[in-house]
Amino acid sequence: MDAELFDALEGKIEFLLREFSAMKQENAQLKEQNQRFLAERDVFKSRIDAILMKLEGV
Repeated sequence: MDAELFDALEGKIEFLLREFSAMKQENAQLKEQNQRFLAERDVFKSRIDAILMKLEGV
């Protein structure tokens, strides 16, 4: 095979590895954000449940 083909293949592989690394990092950030949203949802759910309990007493 030609050296140019190997260079092109190497460039594509390096590009894909960079993209994969960036996607892994983004996935980790999204997991953290999802955990924050789940915790926030639990807080809101608790507050809503407390309000509903007060309304039941009325």
